[in-house]
Amino acid sequence: MPEVIKIRKGLDISLVGEANKVLVRNFDIGKYAVKPTDFVGLTPRLLVAEGDSVKCGTPLFCDKNDETVLFPSPVSGTVTAVVRGEKRVLQAVVVTSDGKRESLAFSTADPLQLSRTEVVETMLSSGLWPYLRQRPFGTVANPRQTPKAIVISAFDTAPLAPDYDFLLHGRGADFQTGLDALSRLTDGTVYLNLKYKENFSGVFRNSKNVKISYFSGKHPAGNVGTQISRLCPINKGETVWFANPQDVATIGHLFNTGRYNPEKIIAFAGQGVKNPRYYHLLAGACIEDIANEQVQQENMRYISGNVLTGSNMGSDGYLGFYDNLVSVIPEGDDYEFMGWLAPGLKKLSFSHTFLSGFFNTLNINKKYAVNTNLHGGRRALVQTGKFEQVFPFDIYPMQLLKACIVGDIEQMEALGIYEVEPEDFALCEFIDVSKTDIQRIIRDSLETLRKEC
Repeated sequence: MPEVIKIRKGLDISLVGEANKVLVRNFDIGKYAVKPTDFVGLTPRLLVAEGDSVKCGTPLFCDKNDETVLFPSPVSGTVTAVVRGEKRVLQAVVVTSDGKRESLAFSTADPLQLSRTEVVETMLSSGLWPYLRQRPFGTVANPRQTPKAIVISAFDTAPLAPDYDFLLHGRGADFQTGLDALSRLTDGTVYLNLKYKENFSGVFRNSKNVKISYFSGKHPAGNVGTQISRLCPINKGETVWFANPQDVATIGHLFNTGRYNPEKIIAFAGQGVKNPRYYHLLAGACIEDIANEQVQQENMRYISGNVLTGSNMGSDGYLGFYDNLVSVIPEGDDYEFMGWLAPGLKKLSFSHTFLSGFFNTLNINKKYAVNTNLHGGRRALVQTGKFEQVFPFDIYPMQLLKACIVGDIEQMEALGIYEVEPEDFALCEFIDVSKTDIQRIIRDSLETLRKEC
């Protein structure tokens, strides 16, 4: 029996609208976008102009602080829009596909026969490097550093999360090559983490050049931050890299074929979706056509990612670079009769505000219909002791949050700020009776520290 790391704190949130394991292939998407806003701390420098013709793999922009880090087009076609926001900050580069899928050609190689420098150069020149992120700070990995370890979570415990084993079906060879490439990038261990008692296919179970670890427990057991805290905790000055399994397969595909092919399978799910299912797309796809086909209700919130940590993209938005899920739930801008005075037998309640909490109906066998309503306005930060019930890190969450609010850098460091990211506080924000924007506070604090460093 394998050793199992048990996550005893957390909360599973079961929502209606989970995607059925039905895959729609060759769905015709006309527009794609690569958004600098998907990358923490990125200052982009534009490399193309509206009207330029590009191929799959053509760099659209680079990191102004490290111009070797390129961000390529996912398709061949024409640059039809360069979207800018306030102060002309680059928001997105939109490419309209020509349907030909022409790609730049790169060399093929067995990563195990290459040096670390050669693997890094191949990934940088082909635009693969942004698939690697690092902790602390959640930025694109620094190619000039060597990480303490690399961690890959092969399961997701967030609400409506896709089945990663289903996403990787048929991509075993590319996934293994991607793991081989990652193994050349660190002197430490490449961890591949699986959920205990899940029937994973050979894509994961037979992986080589990695250490397979098993986790059990409620959300956030599937979060890479939770896993890093158990396997290789981060101290000041250390870095740990991480990547999504589908992105690892994209890395492997380039080494196997010499082509940049950012294909991915996403789950289109949620209460507002007529027929929740999976779609075979490319990174940065516009979801407008899928939304028109699948969502017939008005006043819906379209979220790139899960409902706890995702971003509002609108019905005509573009899939986030790292996201494998689109969640569709009703906007919570209507009034309820009696509000919190109602019994609330069908409401999701962690703090026992509603009777559902007392009757223990909050369990994995019951699925809830939710919306974006905050159920009250923001108020003073109240210390309830509830955060510690869902926060699995060996950190005092309330004390760290207070240190972040007042901007006490020394106290933040002492309380473990380098180990966390905003997503690690998503459950705290969800159950917070004060309606505090905790994830934003954590992100702002991390950005302050990153700039200080």
